[in-house]
Amino acid sequence: MKKLYKYTLASVLALSLANCTSDFENINTNPAGVSNESLTQMNNHIGGSFTPMFLNVMNVTPAWNFQLQQNLNGDVYSGYMTPPTPFAGNVNNMTYALVDGWNGFPWSDAYGNIMPFVLDIKNAVNNGGDPTGEKFVQLANIIRVTGMHRVSDVYGPIRYTKYDDFATTGEYDSQDVAYTAFFADLEAAISILESYTTDEQFIPFDMSSLEGDISLWRAFANSLRLRLALRIVKVNPTLAKTQGELSLASNAGFLEQDMFINTGFAHPLTVISGSWGDIRMGAEMESILTGYNDGRIEKYFNISEDPTLAGAYKGIRMGIEIEAKTQYVGHSSIGSVVDGETMQWMTAAEVDFLQAEAALRGWSGAGTAATHYENGVTASFTQHGVSDVATYLADNTSTPADFVDALNNANDIAYGSDVKIAYNAAGTQEEQLEQIITQKWIAMFPDGQEAWSEFRRTGYPRIYPVMINNSGGTIDTNIQIRRINFVESERNTNGANVDIAIGYLGGPDTGGTRLWWDVAGSNF
Repeated sequence: MKKLYKYTLASVLALSLANCTSDFENINTNPAGVSNESLTQMNNHIGGSFTPMFLNVMNVTPAWNFQLQQNLNGDVYSGYMTPPTPFAGNVNNMTYALVDGWNGFPWSDAYGNIMPFVLDIKNAVNNGGDPTGEKFVQLANIIRVTGMHRVSDVYGPIRYTKYDDFATTGEYDSQDVAYTAFFADLEAAISILESYTTDEQFIPFDMSSLEGDISLWRAFANSLRLRLALRIVKVNPTLAKTQGELSLASNAGFLEQDMFINTGFAHPLTVISGSWGDIRMGAEMESILTGYNDGRIEKYFNISEDPTLAGAYKGIRMGIEIEAKTQYVGHSSIGSVVDGETMQWMTAAEVDFLQAEAALRGWSGAGTAATHYENGVTASFTQHGVSDVATYLADNTSTPADFVDALNNANDIAYGSDVKIAYNAAGTQEEQLEQIITQKWIAMFPDGQEAWSEFRRTGYPRIYPVMINNSGGTIDTNIQIRRINFVESERNTNGANVDIAIGYLGGPDTGGTRLWWDVAGSNF
């Protein structure tokens, strides 16, 4: 009944919006048109603002926008993928010559399609006079946190808490202030939405696999809170534990299903990898998946088309010398994992791995690390339709393989550890964490942005350093890239506030400066 209701109302909304033109005033006074009153009664004056947010936390279309928003930064810096294409003569993000014209897209997508529409929803609810409209504000805030923590994890300081006031909209928050606001927004949403769990008014506007079920949105918000709590565990362990234990104790529960956005568009990676041939398997993915004999490789990637590779799965190391696209384009392209019209925001497997780490850290209510670890691997196998997880979890001998470049042995490199699959509860905390994060990294594919953040936070899995470093000394080859510098458009139009934001960084505005939560050294 819920699906029928959703698609019936969605059809009405689509018909309503299809009749909109630039001559909006005439339509609103035309007896055959859709009146403002009708729009308000159906909440369409609010619901329409959710669409651009859903489509831009990770940009859906056009594919080149996603390529610049995420694929040529987070996806490659995570070790998931590498382009065979030597963009700009191989002087580009992959060789640490950060390209300003590319790297502004995480910012512009967020400030063009997330932040302003959250404000529109707040204003519409405030002006509407219906107190039940508060549920839409809280749902919008959950999406805002989902999108904006990703932006903060790319750049550091962001415009967030003061955005809604015109007089202060250009002012930045330091990353610690932004994260404190994220937690406050999630707590408010979890609390306020509790009284709306049977409400169905969000159904026609929800583009996610949660289908307008507000109880599931509370669970997603609570899962997101645990993700962010662990993100800050090295810089502020007290706040991290407080927020993590609030999450673990919450009656909202955790997401037990995969969170996808039903976009209506092909996944942009199918275009970037398939039509354009501009992205291929990363060397780290080859090392880990082949070393582990991991069946998910058949879902994540296609076998190499280069006949000299004899049907093997083959990756490319980032930051190597590439003279022409033809050299490596025959390596493994992205597989069926991106077939269809959905974008992955969070998986049930990730939530299990979050709880595994919380348990490892001794947080109250977290349960047992080994149990959550095995549940996470099982959830990932189930998600991708891969069998024989019991045999995989019992494997205590397989380790990641060393990487061998098919074309140039100068790029060969040994994998940095012998981390195994079968959970070793007798290992040190650091050894157990490496197992948890390595499997979490596998399970989060293809969301390279989140995987890059986890690598920067923990150092796991072991990402190979670049061979060519064109940063001019601003990024250490061994420490690797830690962030993206502030965007040129902000420097040109909001320069004074950017200067203040740079002061919050605690270092220069370069890719080598660590973010607030990115603390060097042991994880414990």
